[in-house]
Amino acid sequence: MLQSKSFVKKTRQGRIEKVVREHYLRDDVYCGFVPCSACDAAAERKLDAAAAAILVVDTNVVVHQIDLLENPAIEDVVLLSVVLGEVKNKNLAVFNRIKALCTNKARRFYVFANEQHRDTYVKEMVGESSNDRNDRAIRVAARWYQSHLGGSVKVLLITNDRDNKRKAIEEGLNAETVESYVRSLAQPGLLDLVVVPTSGDVTMEDVEDHRPSKKKVIYSEHKPMSEITSGLRCRIYHQGKLRVNRYNPFEAYVGSESIGDEIVIRGRSNMNRAFDGDIVAVELLPQDQWHESKSFIADDDEEEEEDVHLVPNSADDAPRNTSSTTVGSSAPSVSSRPLGRVVGIIKRNWNSYCGSLQPMPMPAGSGGVAHALFVSKDRRIPKIRIQTRQLENLLNKRIVVAVDSWDVLSRYPSGHYVRTIGDIGDKETETEARILKFTAASSAVAIYLTKFACKSIFLTVVLIENNINTRPFSTQVLACLPPLPWTLSPEDLANPNRQDLRHVRVFSVDPPGCRDIDDALHCTLLPNGNFEVGVHIADVTNFVHPGTPLDEEAAQRGTSVYLVGQRIDMLPKPLTEDVCSLRADVERLAFSVIWEMTPDAYIISTRYTKSVIKSCAAMSYVEAQARMDDSRLVDPLTVDLRNLNSLAKIMRQRRCERGALTLASAEVKFEIDSETHDPLDIGIYQIREANQMIEEFMLAANISVAEKILKHFPLCSLLRRHPSPTKEMLEPLLRTASSVGLNLDVSSSKALAESLDNAKRDDPYFNKLIRILATRCMTQAVYFCSGDLTFSEYYHYGLAASLYTHFTSPIRRYADVVVHRLLAAALEIAKLPPIFQDGPQLTGIADNLNYRHWNAQMASRASVELHTLIYFRTRPTDTEARIVKVKANGFIVFVPKFGIEGPIYLTPEGDKGGDWVVDEVHQRVTKPGTNISYAVLQTVRIHMEVVEPQPHRPKLQLTLI
Repeated sequence: MLQSKSFVKKTRQGRIEKVVREHYLRDDVYCGFVPCSACDAAAERKLDAAAAAILVVDTNVVVHQIDLLENPAIEDVVLLSVVLGEVKNKNLAVFNRIKALCTNKARRFYVFANEQHRDTYVKEMVGESSNDRNDRAIRVAARWYQSHLGGSVKVLLITNDRDNKRKAIEEGLNAETVESYVRSLAQPGLLDLVVVPTSGDVTMEDVEDHRPSKKKVIYSEHKPMSEITSGLRCRIYHQGKLRVNRYNPFEAYVGSESIGDEIVIRGRSNMNRAFDGDIVAVELLPQDQWHESKSFIADDDEEEEEDVHLVPNSADDAPRNTSSTTVGSSAPSVSSRPLGRVVGIIKRNWNSYCGSLQPMPMPAGSGGVAHALFVSKDRRIPKIRIQTRQLENLLNKRIVVAVDSWDVLSRYPSGHYVRTIGDIGDKETETEARILKFTAASSAVAIYLTKFACKSIFLTVVLIENNINTRPFSTQVLACLPPLPWTLSPEDLANPNRQDLRHVRVFSVDPPGCRDIDDALHCTLLPNGNFEVGVHIADVTNFVHPGTPLDEEAAQRGTSVYLVGQRIDMLPKPLTEDVCSLRADVERLAFSVIWEMTPDAYIISTRYTKSVIKSCAAMSYVEAQARMDDSRLVDPLTVDLRNLNSLAKIMRQRRCERGALTLASAEVKFEIDSETHDPLDIGIYQIREANQMIEEFMLAANISVAEKILKHFPLCSLLRRHPSPTKEMLEPLLRTASSVGLNLDVSSSKALAESLDNAKRDDPYFNKLIRILATRCMTQAVYFCSGDLTFSEYYHYGLAASLYTHFTSPIRRYADVVVHRLLAAALEIAKLPPIFQDGPQLTGIADNLNYRHWNAQMASRASVELHTLIYFRTRPTDTEARIVKVKANGFIVFVPKFGIEGPIYLTPEGDKGGDWVVDEVHQRVTKPGTNISYAVLQTVRIHMEVVEPQPHRPKLQLTLI
């Protein structure tokens, strides 16, 4: 049966066109009920014969009750295609979760294509809204199921929409609210998962809040979207993503392109119910309210306490220094940065959060509803009010909670319990509980480490807090993999677009134990005295095809995540460690960039080709360095390494002369016990010439590919930019440098690079320390679509490169997969996928890659910090530290040996430092009437140990010796 749909649309050129689409209706769309005799015997069947009821759910139930639907107690659910379509448009994250339920063979969720069945397809009536049409389609499908199954099983429409429920009952259907159905299951714990409906829906039954009514309005109402849109157009309001300070949850920042600066938001009232990551509309406060605040090290009684953490790698994860006033001065200073308040939420970023319930007495009676406050371990997240019927079971648990709403009358947002992760130091079940408070830079996660389950619980919390996908790859994804064991086929060799380079001496150099080898190189001396240098990258796109479940999964994950001793892959292991990995002595497919270079490292020519290689050696950085350093070795492989290294040194020098920054970081490495997996030793990762050699050629390949794809696709290339640091970001570095008599020129990356080169003192560590401080002033590099920005905005500040992208790590980064497709299309060996014609979708891909990359970094830092604290659990240590910031009641120190920083208190914690005076100009804190003072960059001796200031909440503490 053929139906037709027609509608009008406006083209980009402004023309109005009528579009007619054919819609085919079928009879062979089956119900999925196991005992049904009317449907084809070969059809898929997932709805159980013993089901008490077949549930047909509407769109809002799926969107708002996904945590409930994921619970194993909810089964035999029919998902209509009209519902899935609406869910996909409303919330892609929920759509992916419900899709996973439908494809999970262990769950009884069945997709019924009601829009393709001729008995359930409905046309939109005149004057009927699309929402009303879809509700009617859901009722029609439920009625069809009721008629089709003939009373053999109850068909139940689940909806919280009052009007939809009324119409369903009038039409002879069985219909219930979510809460009513869950109550019928006689599992009180399930009611905790039910999201309280908004005022427009059916209200929760028999649940009363017995707390005194508080009618005081705490927050301002958000502006309607029409007013926000108008205000943005007139520049009354400014749009941007809200980022809450990781070290002070009462301060946030909104980067605004409309005013070209960062707007500071101070206080919960001005944040106006916005969460970290929300896209918000901001109104600037009057300039006379742009006052700075004094700077102290906050104590344990304040939510914004400062703890020991890894040294930040950029301004985005560094504690903000918002004070420029001299402590003790009574006159407020006017900040150079604008202050504002949130007037509306454009896009929410609510996630699930890990934490525990705030301790509270058990309410009188049992079995009733208790109202509790959930405290997230991500200090940027406010407390969340939940109601639970299992308070006694949850008080000592690490749990996950999701946010549902935040009313203007409520100090806290409302949410619901999702699931329990594990015990919090349960001494009845653990014979010897060892508890540590671990504060992750990514989310200030406080974790209770028990003897048996502590690390797995911690990792679960870290991964949830950073929204890391740890679900096993689905059967649909795994079905996309090539047959194993994979071998090179005759078709691969016969492909005219793939060059056979198996005769070339190719090798790889990676970190020790690396199994997902993305890149390999070769360096061959040519008869004319030049060198042929090749960078060969795993040809992942030969196995990951656009639009497949494997591709969609990789795009969603965005990147592999590297924790201490653990890797969470972007792609299934058969690809990452075998089929794609450029291991030694096996034939592999690659995508190669090959240059002819002079001995002075000037590029004569560049070519790009798909290839077949056979690596002769997979070396670690240590092994490659040992070969180059051993003068007795003159074998061809070692000679190749030395030639590459010589070229790399010249390339590096030339890049630095152009203004590339040579920054420094304190990257930590661990020696891990093979049995307990606990750290045995800790130290700073050593960078060798071999590391720099590989880095140099990867940079060169990325730049060459960026130039190639942009030439062919100027509007849809995926590139990477590094924005120049703002004046405010560089101010802490300049102030510190000035206090020690160092004049840094920050007018350009080249000027800063030269200043850093000249920053020398008798202290051998001085230059590295200045470079570490410079690193934390930098912005994060980001992916973007070339059509979204002007060419001048493509610039990569840190590399001093006008163009840059990521091509060299497709096994672990989806950005590189996208770039491989662009390069293949530029070489005309593959068609450009249709997605590259969709600008907004490309921008969305870039945004997701930035989000996933940042979360992976934060999870990795959290893992390093956990292992650092486990190490010090039984190893109190005295060591040297450097002062990097002075405050009124103490200072912040950097511990070079362990790559961490934290507070040293000069006064009792809680004392605001009345006995000490800060000299902001010279960055010195002095005790009046004495010769005792401490200055920035000064070396001090400190003691590091784990202490327990509160029961069950130990932490790593630094004290001055």
